[in-house]
This record gives sequence, structure tokens and C-alpha cells, in this order.
Amino acid sequence: MRSDALLPTGVQVLERGWLSSNNIVLTGGDDGAALVDSGYYLHSEQTVALVAQALQGQPLERLLNTHLHSDHCGGNAALQAAYPGLHTAIAPGQAAAVRDWCPQTLSYTPTGQHCPPFRYDSLLTPGQTVRLGGQGWEIHAAPGHDTHAVLLFNPAHRLLISADALWENGFGVVFPELDGEDAFDSVAATLDLIEALQPAVVIPGHGKVFSDVPQALARARKRLDYFVQQPARHRNYAGKVLLKFRLLELQQVPGEELLAWACATPYLHALWQRFHADQPLQAYVQDLLEQLVQAGAAARHGALLVNQD
Repeated sequence: MRSDALLPTGVQVLERGWLSSNNIVLTGGDDGAALVDSGYYLHSEQTVALVAQALQGQPLERLLNTHLHSDHCGGNAALQAAYPGLHTAIAPGQAAAVRDWCPQTLSYTPTGQHCPPFRYDSLLTPGQTVRLGGQGWEIHAAPGHDTHAVLLFNPAHRLLISADALWENGFGVVFPELDGEDAFDSVAATLDLIEALQPAVVIPGHGKVFSDVPQALARARKRLDYFVQQPARHRNYAGKVLLKFRLLELQQVPGEELLAWACATPYLHALWQRFHADQPLQAYVQDLLEQLVQAGAAARHGALLVNQD
């Protein structure tokens, strides 16, 4: 079934590639057009154009972010420039870091990624309800992938905006675990919350809209159990995700340049220092890159490493 056939009138999903999160456009009612999540900064021009096309001349009045990873809010600044007065709401917990603009706290420096500075106007406080597209949407805390993330749930249509807490096949890297926090239990609690909400349709942060929620939850729990039993596998997965994101950003890059970037990226350096310091840093990174090549996620063309989708 096509994704749009699963969605109520007034909800459009702009499904993006993995470098940018999906964008959700909500219209209808008297509360003005809204957008949930804005993608990565490199796609900002495309995001602005896609949103304008979806709105067909209607102004965008509100922008909401489920969490502040660079692939979900990187287009904020461009949208604020395109729509002066755009009201922007962010998940709580990092308001001070946005106000004072601290890329270290906001994860952009540690991941070696970029997000142009933007402002915020209000917070998406768990336990409250926000009106989007003429409908009430519950705000729920969704820690795990990101400590400060939220879900948006519309009970009338049993429609869930899950961001990276649940995909059709899994969930996002559990970044707090890389910082030494015990966050797998938070992932499990968020999956339990989603099950309790009983959504009929889920709009994930990446990938297509889906309706077989029980199977998606079962796959996510199986994946979580695998990581709980073998946390080294999660750390390995996280390292490859950071490298793959960089490849998605550049598409092709000399291998030595990517290696130098990886060795200077704080998250990757910390993972090596804490868990793989028995081997040289470059050897650790080269092993991750080779795993990407073996999996078909990257290819070597002479001295170049090339992204493979």
C-alpha cells in the first residue's frame, strides 16, 4: 500500500534519503501549516523547495523538531530565513545549548557533523498536547536514541511520528551508550510506550510510513536484545554509522582524507580510546571502513572511497 494511502487528509510525508530525516507537513484547521523535522543542512535548499511545493503557496507558520540531531534540524536556519517569523518548537533538554549555540553539547562537534545556528521559540513539553493540522497531538518523551527526544501521537487517527525511536526495521544508534550511559533500558521503555499507545500507522524518522507496528516492535526488540547481549556490536555499528554518514555527505572522498577526518572526530576517537586502544587508531578506523566495503555500503575506486546506497 502506498504511504499516502495510510495517512489522513492534511498529513504529507516528504520521504528523504538517509542523510536527511523525513519531513512531515501538516495542514488544515485554523492553526496554520506546520513542519516536523527539517533534514540535514546540505539539503536545506531542497527542503525549502519541497515544503513550498507541498504547501502550494500557503505560508509555513510552525516548525517542530523531535530531537536535535543534525539530520533532523539542519534545515531549521534555512526555513527560518525563508519564512520570517516562523515559530520553532524544540524538544526540551537542550534549550540552553540552542540559545547559547554550543555545537559540542548539541552533538555536532562530537559527530563531526554541521548544523547552522537557529533560534527556538517554545518547547515541546512531554505530557502536553499541541495542535497540528487541526488535530491534537500528544507529546511523549522518547529517550534512548537521544536522551531529549520526543514522539508525537495523534489519538484520533492513531498516527505516530516516531522519529528515530522506531523504524520499520530497527531504531537509531543509542548515542547515550557511546557516552558511557546505560541507555538500552530507555530504548526498551520507549518501545513499551509505543506499544501502549497502539498506533495504527507510524511515520518514522527515516524510511517509509508503515502500518505493521507489532512486527516492527518485534524486530526492534530483537535488535535491542542483540545489542544488550553484545554491546560491542552496538559500538561497532555506531562507528560504521558515523563513517557512512560522512560518506553520504561527501559521496566520494580520498581514503586518506576520510581516515584523517575519522581520527579527528571525537566520538570515533573516544570509541577507539575506550574499547580498542590495543590497536592503532588508524587500524581501528580502517577496519570499520573495510566492514562498510564488505557490506556493500561503500566501494573503493582506486584511492577513492565511494558511497554505495
